[in-house]
Amino acid sequence: MTVLLAPAGDQFGAPTPEELFNLPPIIPGVYWFTKPVLLAILSAVLVIGVAWAAFAKPKLVPRGVQNAVELGYMFVRDQVARPFLGKDADRWMGLLVSVFFLVLVWNIMGVVPVLQFPVASHIAFPAVLALLIYGLKVYLGIKHQGGIGYFKNMMFPPGLPKPIYFLLAPIEFLSNMIIAPFTHAVRLFANMFAGHMLLAFFSMVGFWFLFEKLTPLGAPVGIVGVVMTILLTGLEIFIQYLQAFLFAMLAAMYIGGSLHPDH
Repeated sequence: MTVLLAPAGDQFGAPTPEELFNLPPIIPGVYWFTKPVLLAILSAVLVIGVAWAAFAKPKLVPRGVQNAVELGYMFVRDQVARPFLGKDADRWMGLLVSVFFLVLVWNIMGVVPVLQFPVASHIAFPAVLALLIYGLKVYLGIKHQGGIGYFKNMMFPPGLPKPIYFLLAPIEFLSNMIIAPFTHAVRLFANMFAGHMLLAFFSMVGFWFLFEKLTPLGAPVGIVGVVMTILLTGLEIFIQYLQAFLFAMLAAMYIGGSLHPDH
């Protein structure tokens, strides 16, 4: 069960969004080194460590960590890479597997006891990752289609009546160059932000009415808070996995669109 014992944010002791997400520096004076930064570093180290443990000395018949990571690898290959990249899927598996597992661990940090903070609920982290992926998309598009060809294929898809392009071209430019990277980052951020807020709210309801203000009338409300926290934690784990999958899938789709504009 998630219990967030943040400083009192109002008369009921519930934490405010400011207290939940604007966390103080871990080391006084080092303002950039906050809990989200520490968890992001730990997430990267964990992903690298698990991959090293799985494949440093791979076995012909996988067991233990290697078996679990290979299942994850095959999931990303079959459900993310191959549908969008086709014959180029294997070339990009390193990136897509890394993105999927990194985002997944970022998200899972939100339900790990003591840690209890989803890294992606700070917009800077998904934004930087989304911009890197989108920069790669533009680079690959220009490399494989040429500068003029890339923007022509983006803004003027073939086979449509010419008058439509007056309306379609600016929409396609706005959609591909601004909205796509924005929504790639914000979709992940918004889901993690909202989930963390809901877990914090219901866990504080349970804590307040069962421990701080235990009364015959308040106890049922506290129990409802605890039950909702448990149920929402299960739902949040599913959403955390789903958002990691969607983030990696969109990355594959962007890369595939640059490599194969005809698709």
